Amino acid sequence: MQTFDYQRAAALPEAVKLGKQGEFLAGGTTLVDLMKLNVMTPARVVDINALRDRYAAISIDDTGLSLGAFASMAQAAVHPKVNAQFPVIAQSLQLAASQQIRNMATLGGNLLQRTRCTYFRDVTWTACNKRTPGSGCAALQGFNRNHAVLGVDNSCIAQYPGDFAVALLALDAELALAGPGGARRLPLAQLHRAASGQPQLEHNLKPGEIITAIHVPSGRWTARSIYIKVRDRESYEFAIASAAVALELDGDTVRGARIALGGLAYRPWRATAAEQSLAGKRLTADTAAQAATLALEGAVTHGYNDYKPELGRRTVTRALLAAAQLPGA
Repeated sequence: MQTFDYQRAAALPEAVKLGKQGEFLAGGTTLVDLMKLNVMTPARVVDINALRDRYAAISIDDTGLSLGAFASMAQAAVHPKVNAQFPVIAQSLQLAASQQIRNMATLGGNLLQRTRCTYFRDVTWTACNKRTPGSGCAALQGFNRNHAVLGVDNSCIAQYPGDFAVALLALDAELALAGPGGARRLPLAQLHRAASGQPQLEHNLKPGEIITAIHVPSGRWTARSIYIKVRDRESYEFAIASAAVALELDGDTVRGARIALGGLAYRPWRATAAEQSLAGKRLTADTAAQAATLALEGAVTHGYNDYKPELGRRTVTRALLAAAQLPGA
């Protein structure tokens, strides 16, 4: 780890000002790891934990769910109303990381976690466009079993590792931000950037901006929602395929479907064509499988991850059929 300037911000305006030229430290479960590996070498680290008391509340009303961005993953994962009314969110958190990490990590920080690609996290690999723009992508010809098959280009095939953002994407969540230009709202769908030849640019936050809250609108589909995560082992492992599904049903007929994928794509991935294919149809094994095929349409593989499209299709099918068995609102 290289030397850096450490500063503590006592209030939001101070944090925004200091953060324009530094990295924010809240739970630290991603930043500290990457600093130890010399993948990230910020000149300034701004500790914003003093903001937790003000921006960590969790509440539900008629408009939906509000999650303070400084709430821990563990707080949201066990919240009774989140589990009852937004189960896909609770499940995405319960299946993530370990209990110790969930106790430390903040919800806002979790959304900004960086890829677990070995070629990014090991600086002895010199070809990594995400770490060193223009150097190439070692994963293209390397061991890419866990890498993305959706939303990739030749500049980067790293997968987005998170679960929580996938659930939020399916439910059309919106972020509340504070920054040098004041407060603004940003749809979760617009937070993460495509690789587009510039994988070093991972999100659309402006310098100094902080996520202060996450808002999830209420709907008839939120209670009938589920998160299915497939991984190599049951504990403390990242998804190789996951699906967040929320359904509005009239009997067994789909009035609305929301499908997002994780573990398969460069960023949290919304399967809109799959959603549209189900509208007005009975949800059966056949219609679920047809939707799953559309969800993985356009997948590009690179050898070791050739298995992923089929695994993704099976995961989406499984999630749709499981969600259909849940009680609605």
